[in-house]
Amino acid sequence: MWKQPLPVWAIAFACVVAFMGIGLVDPILPAIAEQLHATTFQSELLFTSYLLITGLAMLITSFVSSRIGTKTTLMLGLGAVIVFAFLCAISGSVDAMIGFRAGWGLGNALFISTALAAIVGAASGGTGRAIVLYEAALGIGIAIGPLIGGLLGEISWRGPFLGVTVLMAVAFVAIAVLLRGPQGPRERIALSAPLRALGRPALGLLAIAALFYNIAFFILLAYSPFPLGFGAMGIGYTFFGWGIALAVTSVWLAPIVIRTWGRRIALMIALPLLAADLVVAGFLVEHVTALVVCIIVGGLFLGVCNTTLTEAVMEATDLPRQIASSSYSAVRFLGGAAAPPLAAWLGEAFSETVPYLFAAAAAVIATLVLALAKRPLAVIDQSDADRAEEAESVVVGDAA
Repeated sequence: MWKQPLPVWAIAFACVVAFMGIGLVDPILPAIAEQLHATTFQSELLFTSYLLITGLAMLITSFVSSRIGTKTTLMLGLGAVIVFAFLCAISGSVDAMIGFRAGWGLGNALFISTALAAIVGAASGGTGRAIVLYEAALGIGIAIGPLIGGLLGEISWRGPFLGVTVLMAVAFVAIAVLLRGPQGPRERIALSAPLRALGRPALGLLAIAALFYNIAFFILLAYSPFPLGFGAMGIGYTFFGWGIALAVTSVWLAPIVIRTWGRRIALMIALPLLAADLVVAGFLVEHVTALVVCIIVGGLFLGVCNTTLTEAVMEATDLPRQIASSSYSAVRFLGGAAAPPLAAWLGEAFSETVPYLFAAAAAVIATLVLALAKRPLAVIDQSDADRAEEAESVVVGDAA
């Protein structure tokens, strides 16, 4: 897995920085709320505008990249992130920042969806290893994001945004220089292709499961800084531990679990464990040490879910990887967009326990979707040999 050509490492580095943007804001949410006189709900909209536009834009990324090419799409996405991260850094109100985070989400969508397909297409060692590499980049980015956000956030809440601007500029140059190769004729993808792809039973069901899973994911990530009550550095360290746990299980544990039980069963094991962890977090939310432990333990289960879901989506259909990635990612990011403000409202209307219980319920719903879809999801556990044999039998049957 680690013996990859330089272009793959350039994309992987850019992925690390892109995923840093998800957790980067976490440690500075309380500081932004205090210094810009924003409510918890408004602060959570920094996640929602970013994730909502990311999700919606995912529906057009395959259409765009099939016309302008993978490299141009990646660089366009990175360029947008650089511009809007800088605008966030110099903004003077939370409303302006919410708008700039939406622009950041557009750039992120162009990059993330295309990057997954690019890594899978360019990496050596097969689809499974390429996805583990992609998930490793995701895990490292999510782990480092809160830590850098905390370190720079101790200086100023503007610091993390400036840090992303600089790192994304480095990634932009790396891809511009290293990602080369012949640009052959491209098959143009229709604008409606990602939406039509969701009509495929396996892909559609996985997207629904991922929507509810992402609600659990982002409630844990985006809401937890408020009940923790830490400063930027304390939140950064907590979610650094969470991200490390996520990275470790996504790279090393997830492949073992998948080989042992298959992708569907792996998810049906990890999701209920995540739900149980969230329930414990909800009831122990006033005990800070216990909440920190629950957050980090939750990262262990999230890592398994992330890798397994991504692999499952890539194996669910015979569609081009870019279409499958775009349609699935659009739905799951929309789930993530709804979670932070919903958690803030539940916390204010009821208690700090309720958002975690709601997140646990979302994880249970995702499990039920998978449990009730055994037949349509059988394809995600088929080996390449099984698929070849099945295709051959269909051809023979048609010929007969």
